[in-house]
Amino acid sequence: MTEKIIVTSALPYANGPIHFGHIVGAYLPADIFVRYQRMRGEDVHFVCGTDEHGVAITLKAEQAGQSYPDYVDHWHREIGRILDSIGIEFDLFSGTAAHHNPFHAELAQGFFLDLMRNGYLEQRTEEQFYSATLGRFLPDRYVEGTCYKCNSPNARGDECPSCGSWLDAKQLIDPRSTLDGSTPVLRETRHWYLKLDQIRDEWLAEWFTAKTAEWKVNVRHFVASALDDLRARPITRDLPWGVPLPGEFAEAGKVLYVWFEAPIGYLSISKQYWNGQGQPERFEQLWKDPATKLYHFLGKDNITFHAVVFPAMLWGTKAGWVVPTNVPANEFFNLEGKKFNTSKGWYIPESSISGRFPVDGLRYALATMMPETADSDWSWREFQARINDDLADNLGNFVARTLRFAERFLDGAIPDLGPLLPQDRELLDAGAAAAEEIGAHLASFSFRKACARLMAFGNTCNKYYDTEQPWATRKTDPARCGQTLRVCAEAIRTLAILARPILPDTSGKILEALGVTAPPTWADAGGVGLPAGPLRAEPLPVLFPKVADQLVAEELAKLEKMAAEPTEGAPAVASPATEAGAAGDAAQEPIAPEIGFDQFTAVDLRAGTIVAAARHPKADRLLVLQVDLGFEQRTIVAGVAQSYDPATLTGTRVVAVVNLAPRSLRGVESQGMLLATDGPDGKPRFVAPGEGAPNGTRVR
Repeated sequence: MTEKIIVTSALPYANGPIHFGHIVGAYLPADIFVRYQRMRGEDVHFVCGTDEHGVAITLKAEQAGQSYPDYVDHWHREIGRILDSIGIEFDLFSGTAAHHNPFHAELAQGFFLDLMRNGYLEQRTEEQFYSATLGRFLPDRYVEGTCYKCNSPNARGDECPSCGSWLDAKQLIDPRSTLDGSTPVLRETRHWYLKLDQIRDEWLAEWFTAKTAEWKVNVRHFVASALDDLRARPITRDLPWGVPLPGEFAEAGKVLYVWFEAPIGYLSISKQYWNGQGQPERFEQLWKDPATKLYHFLGKDNITFHAVVFPAMLWGTKAGWVVPTNVPANEFFNLEGKKFNTSKGWYIPESSISGRFPVDGLRYALATMMPETADSDWSWREFQARINDDLADNLGNFVARTLRFAERFLDGAIPDLGPLLPQDRELLDAGAAAAEEIGAHLASFSFRKACARLMAFGNTCNKYYDTEQPWATRKTDPARCGQTLRVCAEAIRTLAILARPILPDTSGKILEALGVTAPPTWADAGGVGLPAGPLRAEPLPVLFPKVADQLVAEELAKLEKMAAEPTEGAPAVASPATEAGAAGDAAQEPIAPEIGFDQFTAVDLRAGTIVAAARHPKADRLLVLQVDLGFEQRTIVAGVAQSYDPATLTGTRVVAVVNLAPRSLRGVESQGMLLATDGPDGKPRFVAPGEGAPNGTRVR
């Protein structure tokens, strides 16, 4: 009987790009799982979208001089492009802002009303930290201090990264604002709280206990710890951007907290999809059918929200929404032994990947490195080994040697099937066994094991080819040669089917070469299923070109150079956005220590124009600029190569610091600095002088 399955990936926060850590945590495993379930014939619905509210977005949009919708649109497009580039195929990739999704606010407000009606919300008037210098209330994440549980000096108002405890911001020792470094004051404000502890006692704890045999060990431990310290949490906050409270509860400037309304985006995006398909009834048929299975794919930073908070919300509405069947969260993904960190140069530039390797090769390599139960690493040498050893020398080699032999010596046709010898049956049976085992691995989220089992079957196929020696039997026993090639072609068909969830494009190319036109099902793997007849006319191209040692050496050197490259005298690059998910309000950079007026006036700022630009000969992140200051031209080195193509900079107006002592940056003397600010993409953008200001005009 066909199963109804809903699959979601954590909503990426629309405040910055996503990287490989996000892809292997939430998006690639979900896509592989969905493709497998659809091949089994299940009724699968796969949705995602950007999380588009929260303090971090309001602050960054204001800094960029953009409206909130324009700001989230930029990151919605960029994140969608990255997901497309790795072959992630959702039914719908939408968002939570009203201009992207007309159903989200109403559904989120409905959750509020249902929880209120059922006694799971309470209103509290209490003190909250307030920044007198900024004139705004401070969300918990914008207050730091010393943890009152473990004495760590870098605790946030909502959580201590050292001991992992949820915290009450008001109890922090020596609190300070992360926005400006000032000491915040307490002021009264009124907010609504979700009684998570009550829902735990009524249902959540018992429900979770029943899941312990099904969920990953790392998820179970995380949830068990969270349940012990569960308490009521605020679900509203004071912000100009977000989902307003419904009806009689509406207050100016008060919205639903992003952690509360963001996961409701899974439902609202689903509703948006089915309405767009002209089947609005399908929404509740899926989300309110007790037999529907719901899977949330995400990184471990989002476990609490999806395995504790969101199930509590779904159940607490008493509206019949399904609750998660499983939350197969992954751990963190690092780069060559260290955390991805864009601001410190420890990341993989898009130029190192885009267009240089087949997308399926990247998908496969990432699948073999997935942090399924413990943190894992991207390693350039491991990437090379997976492409060269697994895809090129194993799978690609078997496909190429078989099909090229048929093209050259069998008139480009698949021979008729003759009597099967024991070794022929053994290979065909091995394909059926591999299908069963790989399917079990994919169904249980063991994607690394699935990759290993796929390659094990590939090795079996290559061994069969070597043992049967068709190059010899072509002369001594043509019938046996033809039979060997037919069995090899059947094994290739099975390999293509088993690889399809992970290598969808490659699978399609192989099946097309074999003359298979109908979309394959998982049950088609193993046995015999090819029609006798010609292969396609043109030869199959090399599926996976090998990755050269030199390329790996260059990428490792590039990585070390980016990490070691000095950025003094150049605008600092903004830190990357927070991890994807409903929790993501990023901290704003604190204001620098106070200086005197005389110190400020000692800095000489002048209007100028860039008249020439070139890349630094020894530093990928630096540009060498010639700046016309009216009274002279100067060479200024700036760390803006990620933001600007030097060919487009001629004529750009800038503001230069002209009384800064010259400094050598990687062998080029820089005679000043250029002012810059963070752009909406987190990269530096030049500050321009006022219109009509001639070169050399002092900026005061």
